Amino acid sequence: MAEPEGQGGPAVLDPRGVLRQGRAFLDLFWDIAKPEQEVRLAATENLLRHLREGRKDDELKYTLKRLVEGLGATREAARPGFSLALAQVLQAFEEIPMCSVLEQIKEKHNLEKVKKKFVRNAAFGNFFGVMALFQSGRLVKDQKALLESIQLLQQLAHHQAHLRDLPRKTLIDIMSEVPETVFEEVLFGILQSDLASALTSPENLHLLLVGIQKFPSVLKPKNLKKLFGSSTVVNEKNIPRLVELLRSAAKSEKKDKKLPSVVFDLLQVSLKEGAFELFWEEGVENGLLKEKSGPVSYMCYRLLGSALPFLSLDQLQMILKGKVMQHYGEHVVTSQLPDRFKFAPEMEGYIDEFLSSCDDPERQLAVLIGFSTLTNQGYPVLSSSTRVVKHLQPVALQKYVDWLKDMFLRPDLDCCLDFSSNRQKKNQEKVNKAQYKIARLRKWIIHRLANIIESPVKKEESLVMDVSRFCFFHAFFEAKKKTSQICEANVLPSEPLDEQAHSVTENYFFALLQTLNTLTVLGDTPKAAALREKHIHGVTADGKLWIFLLVEYANKLLSSEHIRAVKPFTKGQRDAWDRTLQSVKNLQKEENKSDSAKVVAFQQLLLLMAIHLFKNPSETMDVLSDLLNCTERAFSKEHKKKKTGNAEPGWVEVMVEILLSLLAQPSLLIRRISKSMFVRICPNLNKRGLQLILDVLDPYQEENEESAVVVLEESGKKIKSAQDMDEKGSEDSSDEGDTEEENDSGDEEENEEVDDDFRSQLMNVLQAGNAVGGDESDEELDDEAMMALDKNISALFAEQQKRIQAKKDEKDRMRKEKILRRDFKIKVLDLVEVFLTKQSENPLVFDVIEPLLRVIEQCMSSDSDKQEVDFLQKTANIFKNSLCRSKQYCKRVDTLQEDLHAFVERLVKKACKHTDSSVALYYFSASLYLLKVLKGNMSDKSSAPTPLLEKQSSTIPQASQLLSTGCLDMERVTVIYQQALTQFLTKRNSALTSSMFQDLFSRFPIMCKPLVGTLVKSVTAGARQHQQAQACLLLQKVLLLRELKLFVTEEEWEELIRESISQVTESLKMAGKCVLKAEKEKVAKSLELLNFLLKTVTEQKLHVNLMELDKVLVALNQPEGIGKSARLDALYWNVMRWLNYTKPKKEKTANKPVQDAEPLKRKKKGFLPETKKRKNRKKGIQENGVAPVASEDGEPAAPEEQPPGTETPKQKKGLVPGSGKHKNRNRGIRENGVAMMESGEEAVNGADAVAGKKKKKKKMNLNRKRKGDAGNEAEQVPSAKKTKGNISQETQQKQGKANQQKQGKAKKKRKENKAPVLQE
Repeated sequence: MAEPEGQGGPAVLDPRGVLRQGRAFLDLFWDIAKPEQEVRLAATENLLRHLREGRKDDELKYTLKRLVEGLGATREAARPGFSLALAQVLQAFEEIPMCSVLEQIKEKHNLEKVKKKFVRNAAFGNFFGVMALFQSGRLVKDQKALLESIQLLQQLAHHQAHLRDLPRKTLIDIMSEVPETVFEEVLFGILQSDLASALTSPENLHLLLVGIQKFPSVLKPKNLKKLFGSSTVVNEKNIPRLVELLRSAAKSEKKDKKLPSVVFDLLQVSLKEGAFELFWEEGVENGLLKEKSGPVSYMCYRLLGSALPFLSLDQLQMILKGKVMQHYGEHVVTSQLPDRFKFAPEMEGYIDEFLSSCDDPERQLAVLIGFSTLTNQGYPVLSSSTRVVKHLQPVALQKYVDWLKDMFLRPDLDCCLDFSSNRQKKNQEKVNKAQYKIARLRKWIIHRLANIIESPVKKEESLVMDVSRFCFFHAFFEAKKKTSQICEANVLPSEPLDEQAHSVTENYFFALLQTLNTLTVLGDTPKAAALREKHIHGVTADGKLWIFLLVEYANKLLSSEHIRAVKPFTKGQRDAWDRTLQSVKNLQKEENKSDSAKVVAFQQLLLLMAIHLFKNPSETMDVLSDLLNCTERAFSKEHKKKKTGNAEPGWVEVMVEILLSLLAQPSLLIRRISKSMFVRICPNLNKRGLQLILDVLDPYQEENEESAVVVLEESGKKIKSAQDMDEKGSEDSSDEGDTEEENDSGDEEENEEVDDDFRSQLMNVLQAGNAVGGDESDEELDDEAMMALDKNISALFAEQQKRIQAKKDEKDRMRKEKILRRDFKIKVLDLVEVFLTKQSENPLVFDVIEPLLRVIEQCMSSDSDKQEVDFLQKTANIFKNSLCRSKQYCKRVDTLQEDLHAFVERLVKKACKHTDSSVALYYFSASLYLLKVLKGNMSDKSSAPTPLLEKQSSTIPQASQLLSTGCLDMERVTVIYQQALTQFLTKRNSALTSSMFQDLFSRFPIMCKPLVGTLVKSVTAGARQHQQAQACLLLQKVLLLRELKLFVTEEEWEELIRESISQVTESLKMAGKCVLKAEKEKVAKSLELLNFLLKTVTEQKLHVNLMELDKVLVALNQPEGIGKSARLDALYWNVMRWLNYTKPKKEKTANKPVQDAEPLKRKKKGFLPETKKRKNRKKGIQENGVAPVASEDGEPAAPEEQPPGTETPKQKKGLVPGSGKHKNRNRGIRENGVAMMESGEEAVNGADAVAGKKKKKKKMNLNRKRKGDAGNEAEQVPSAKKTKGNISQETQQKQGKANQQKQGKAKKKRKENKAPVLQE
């Protein structure tokens, strides 16, 4: 292949030679300039493939020419696209000399010859050209091209206004890829001036630092001293200048939010030269940090995080106790405000990266302890829940835990890098600062220990137990003196724990207990792996519960003489403790004999209550005593043989009461264990136990309880019911955003009733002080009397204020109680959901239906605050998903048939009587659920299903199941739903909806045959037109069900179709003129039903007389019939086609121009060229040798009337008036593929209007092209009536004629001219 010669190669002799080969090759260059990166990459690949396959010199030359030109493109996305393509071409075709391409780039983008406004494009062209050469990978091999490229980059470095520091960065990248010999022979000479001026700019310094690291033998200390006078870069002499350069680099790259490369390289060079301590102390701490600016500070923080992997242990300890760390801590504390930049997540990323890459446990431990000892008044700034510990080596993790425990027992504040913010310094109180810091430090440590167990770090069981015992011991126990028998008592705290410290430790311990309950099995043994596969949590590798091990440890502590509990047990509490341990041991013996899951659930609950004895002994005693009794009765063999009387509650009922009481606890662990416990006792749940749960949800029982609570007002001695207070409290909760003034005004309104009493008391005080009387009363009061009067008045107002405050407090208390009650009910709903999910086949499920419906009904009519809405949504979801849509249901209802049928009747009647359709829907859905249960159960008395024909059994799958009625009493159920359907179709305001009955028919096709007669009659017997329309809709849905044919014979089916057609015919006879919406709806539904019926008659060849229907439908096609509705017209002709009628086509004729109308004169403005006049513009229509088809009035035919294929290019593009692209053409005329037909007179008028609009549009397009030029004396013709589609066109026409006519005159002329007129 011939090589392109210098300066772009010889000129292409046949410039169109490439073009003749096709557009595909040229389009590739357009795609390379697209902004989408995927398109650019695909175009580059296709270009390379094309060039490899073609191997043509002219194409390659043309490619180089186009790519070099594109390097200086104006669009930013095009420049890197052409640069990448050029690099790929140079890489693929190594025979192309690099120097020739570089010369071509210089010539095309000559910075000296280019105009001033194109200097930016030329600079970028040169830059991206060098980038292309470098990315091709061949630049380093060609020394001449490399030398010229470096010189070009040095020249481009002066254009900082456009390129900024891009040339310098590219120069550094090239230098980092160059071999040492090439650097020494080629580049060192031309870069010597830049290297010598390293301390003048950050870019030159970066160049030197990269050279020192990359070419140490070339830039050795001897050569460095020759360059800029010192053998090292980091020394005391250069520190001030280095600080200035680093500050400049920080401010120039502050938007990037990353460490500047020059700073990182300077760190590397300082480590290499052994001057890191000098660089850090003098350059960073005493230099950079003195300038209190954000970019410089963040650069120091990033330098600290980036330096961690490269430092030794001593260097790590030095920087972690330095000023940068303290400065970072102050930033973390002061950046807690929401709108401030927070660097803590970025620093945590640096720590995470260091710990994951470091294999030295000592260095890992040093970094983690260093950040843990950076404290703000004793509290470390490192998050106590950070997950960086997951990368610690096991040895480092164990040492870190030991260090935390030692710091908890013997806090060493001297080893901490402690600081206080300016605000904290100002607000310092006279308290014991050391105790305050120790308390804050211990709080962080105990949380850190608990979080280590929760974090996904690899840990041993011994470590988990060690931390758990430590937290448990210091939460509930204290050591009297040292003892070696207990590890936690080996060391006594240097500062005793106070009550607050025990309370904090106690809270974190229960959080740790929750983690232990969900902890996966630890260890690598086969038994542990087997337990993990079974998804068993909360146990050790031996299968023991973690909580059981803690209880054993607690029992050991209680038996020790050297340990005392923070809250010592009484004799009764200790007996309960011992009894609990004995019961747990008995359960462990029963674990292999009975249900192990149930045994484990009882164990967990017993052990948890036992541990809660240390927290709330008095409150836990009653629950623990009842729980122990339930456990004994649940697993006692003698008790199972006895039948409990009605007076004594069973163990299940007592257990339910216990679980309900535990659900009210704020502990998440208790609630979770209670829920898991309820799952285990669900199979044993009886009706009384379930009723205890449902009583909590009963809204009427809640109202009765609330009505017993009264509030006694001291002033008026009046009693207000708590229900009223609750209503007011709910109003307050829904209006939380109100201002204090609004609340005060509300209080004033509430206290209006006591104003009279207060006013009378005030008058009595004034009269007693002679302040109210005759005109001389003021003169008779001396100073002592005035003082006494003021004292009495102030006492009276203070008493009144107390009464008002008492009312507010009572109101707030009632509101909070309501919130707590509602929250408790939401938790109890979890138990109901568990029962419905786990025991869906239990007959007790039927007892849940009505309580849930009452809750939904009550919530629908109550307040709409967020908590109430959440409660309603959760109840509704449980009712729909866990109950009505459950695939499993009770299979044993033989004894409950009568009750369930009565239940269905009761639910349907309530749905009919209800006024809210949304609530009625839930009642109706519940009745359908009971239908499913009754139909799905097989009764012994029920008759066998009717045998099916072979054709039916093969057509309808599971047809025998559809025909089976199960336990369903069809006669009784038919009466129930027939009454509901009759009410829906005859009652004016019914809560039932058509979707309810559609659901009934689709889910239970067996109900279609008994109810279809009611639907057929209601087509004409409906109370209103809306009901008649709904009857047509439901009848059509029923007839469309293919399962219906299983229940009717062919004769019955034919009679049903015949009767339906007869009813629809009578309905259409009664139809008047379709003006109202209800009338249109009725006719539309009737026509839709009729369309299906006639289709069925035609396809199945049924014998039905359609003469009467024919007459009715023909009469319906009158102006007083369906009217001008496009939808009705479409439906009408859809029906008529089954009777062999076709819709007549409308004749589109335009009005002839009115000769009597006076032309509207237009004022001449300028000269109109001949080519723009109308007579010449019409010639453009006759393209491709086809003349326009003329209409009756001699005008060119409308686009609809032109033969296909005769559109001109201008018509296709929409440039000629009357072109085929009318977006609003025939809007509303076509629907469902049927055109609308009107009477003859209306058709003529419509055609006239259409012709007038087309002429109007021609006129508007002509005026657009004139752009204000006059010369044509054609008059402006207003159209008759404006449709919606012409409104925007008319607006544009007004704007185009703003300089020709005033809007007022145009409106006046439009009113005067109602017929479209067109005169040439």
